[in-house]
Amino acid sequence: MTLQITKEDGLYFRQTLFDKAKRVVVKVGSAVLTSERGMNQEVITNLAREISFLHDTGREVILVTSGAVAAGRKKLAIDESISIDLKEKQALAAIGQSALMHIYDTAFSACNKNIAQVLLTHSDLANRDRYLNVRNTILTLFRFGVIPIINENDTVSVEELRFGDNDTLGALVTNLIEADMFICLTDVIGLYSKNPTIDSEAKPLYTVADITPEIEAMVTNVKSSLGTGGMLSKLRAAKMVSAGGGSSFIGPGREKSILRQLFSGEMVGTFFLPRKEKIQSRKHWIAYVLKPKGDVVIDDGANSAIAAHGKSLLPSGILEVRGKFGIGESIRCLNEKNKCVAVGLTNYCSDDIDKIKRCHSGEIFAILGFKDSDEVIHRDNLVLM
Repeated sequence: MTLQITKEDGLYFRQTLFDKAKRVVVKVGSAVLTSERGMNQEVITNLAREISFLHDTGREVILVTSGAVAAGRKKLAIDESISIDLKEKQALAAIGQSALMHIYDTAFSACNKNIAQVLLTHSDLANRDRYLNVRNTILTLFRFGVIPIINENDTVSVEELRFGDNDTLGALVTNLIEADMFICLTDVIGLYSKNPTIDSEAKPLYTVADITPEIEAMVTNVKSSLGTGGMLSKLRAAKMVSAGGGSSFIGPGREKSILRQLFSGEMVGTFFLPRKEKIQSRKHWIAYVLKPKGDVVIDDGANSAIAAHGKSLLPSGILEVRGKFGIGESIRCLNEKNKCVAVGLTNYCSDDIDKIKRCHSGEIFAILGFKDSDEVIHRDNLVLM
């Protein structure tokens, strides 16, 4: 069951964490930034004022934005009802990105703020060296007093390079720079116990201690016509941030003074508390940034060893290998009920694991002709899910 938090306790937790937050990531989606006529200038102007307000309090702030494709549509007068394929979306993103940044530059300049554009693909974060380079660039921008504006590089992103949605991108950036808070501004008021559009008994959830399956079951992954992520993707983003030790907020992005309200303690939207024990930065990268390339099915003994006793995954506990993957790639560990119990970096490729599965580590050399490790996944490279 979900840990219930009273409104009074929730107010205390929220205000304490908002007061302590010195590094903040604000994510805003297309559903907030756009209207039927294209980019909503009034919303963007207000957003710039609100973020500048946070910046003026001495906080470091990043804006993760959508809107490049929508801006490109507007520039070419392509109606929203007209479907577009991948290459057309990439072209519209190229057209719209400069227009989007011009709008932001104008809005933030009016608040006497300098901005910087950072375009990312998933591969920028999946490579550990590039991951750290992105982090160093952002931290240097902070040192210069600049507000970074981050967007997915839709011009070059294909399916295998995509984050999936900017909720995920925002969460990954939050953990990348070890931000204290992830603020997701959307077109909904917040999380409800039931669907408020069809159930009059639905009640707002102001503070959530833990994003359990029960909480996830409260939402449906309904997508906006202008966006790629529904409420479920926002919950998963909040869960990623929580695992990294940060707190999250989901609330109305078109509210006139939403950030001032939040940081002054008003009970709006839904606030998600951080986990008491955060996972290490590198393990968070393994668990949430890397895309698994395959699976191994493990027996109950191996499941217990890694889940309850913090052991490495040995070949003797592997029942089946699924997919093709190489040495050092991320793979999932599935139990016999097909549930993912862990992810990790493999010391052997899929073909070699298939040969040594159900065998003892002492037999690896005789079977393969070499032995790089006793473990298929060492515990230092293994993360429980």
